[in-house]
Amino acid sequence: MSRRIAMLAVVLFASAIVTTADAQALLETLPTSQPIVTITASATSDVANDRMHALLHAEADNPDAVQAANDVNARMARALARAKAVTGVDASTTAYTSYQISEPNRPMRWRVSQSLALESSDFAALSSLVTKLQGTDGLVLSGLTFSVSTATRRSAEDALMQQAIRRWQQRAENAARGFGTAGYRTGRVTIQTNDYGRPQPMLKSGMAAASAAPVTVEGGTSEVTVTVSGEAILDRVAPAPR
Repeated sequence: MSRRIAMLAVVLFASAIVTTADAQALLETLPTSQPIVTITASATSDVANDRMHALLHAEADNPDAVQAANDVNARMARALARAKAVTGVDASTTAYTSYQISEPNRPMRWRVSQSLALESSDFAALSSLVTKLQGTDGLVLSGLTFSVSTATRRSAEDALMQQAIRRWQQRAENAARGFGTAGYRTGRVTIQTNDYGRPQPMLKSGMAAASAAPVTVEGGTSEVTVTVSGEAILDRVAPAPR
């Protein structure tokens, strides 16, 4: 008898759970007297680029693979030593390649290449270094790019965030007035930035010169944007008088 009572209690409890869940789902589909509006606001500023990036490479063609590699290795070692001697310049080697070239009516040869990545906040020092590496060490300039440093970007984003939040609040207040409510409270909010990371130098042909002239640079600016998007939960709308 006690077992039957226990089983009956379990069945009744399960039925209550299902009934409660169904009721909750039904309530979520009903219209609410508190409108929830999604609002987006942003703030943008042009920030001066304070980092310069240069990509150079040493390349050699030779029927002897060892000779081609020795040529590139020696030039890159001199270039890297020269770069590391310049205060404020960060230097690293990248992209070492070696492959065989076979063309009609031409002897087979090996092409070896290695790249040197440089970056600095001192545009004048890096420009002078790039000129020397092209003219003295025989490296080829593949590309120049500029960016905003992490510290400068974060500082700009902090200021823009406050502007974007104030604009979001103003729009929320306007929405509340438009719906005829006295105010709103903030729901879920996200804050996003356009931080895409440090740009990589782009490979471009035709930038080399046998006797390189001084490199002329202009850093320019980068656009920094902060966007605030979220819910404004409006106050209850008073029922219309009958």
